[in-house]
Amino acid sequence: MDQPLFFGGNFLLALPGMADTRFDHSVIALCVHDADGALGIAVGEEMEDVSLHDLLQSFDIEVGDIANAPVLRGGPVEPRRGFVLHSLDWGGQGMLDVSGQWGLSGSLDILKAIARGNGPSRYLVALGYAGWGAGQLEQEMAGDSWFMAKGQADLLFDVPARRRWTAAYASVGVDSNHLVGGAGSA
Repeated sequence: MDQPLFFGGNFLLALPGMADTRFDHSVIALCVHDADGALGIAVGEEMEDVSLHDLLQSFDIEVGDIANAPVLRGGPVEPRRGFVLHSLDWGGQGMLDVSGQWGLSGSLDILKAIARGNGPSRYLVALGYAGWGAGQLEQEMAGDSWFMAKGQADLLFDVPARRRWTAAYASVGVDSNHLVGGAGSA
């Protein structure tokens, strides 16, 4: 079984009581998962001190007529590196198609296209990412850290960040109010 694993296009939902408190109530849009590891973008927490307009201006990109939007805290790895999760109606340099669900781009081209008004119709901008080494995510999935749910573009783009964790659990029939941390015994 040397075939690479690929769960891109799914959501990783933090389980209550997860040991790594940086991911408490996290929703990770998993983009790549193969034999070398995994990469995802956290989509459940807005940054308080950075907006889309701020980010564009920091790159000397003219804001134009686009609405301001929050920037998400994408994860603890490389927190100054930007990513855009977006609808597949835009494709540019280095865009990764994530299982036909959404695209992942990390170049300035997409930010320039968004500012000009000819970027993707739906998008989320994030700084940082969540990453796992080879076999690490599989180990965490076997423990009490993550629950995997089917990714849905509507949930990603249409549900406010603060509600995504509850909404993602609800999408698979789980009431997050009934979740408790830790493993039980019989």
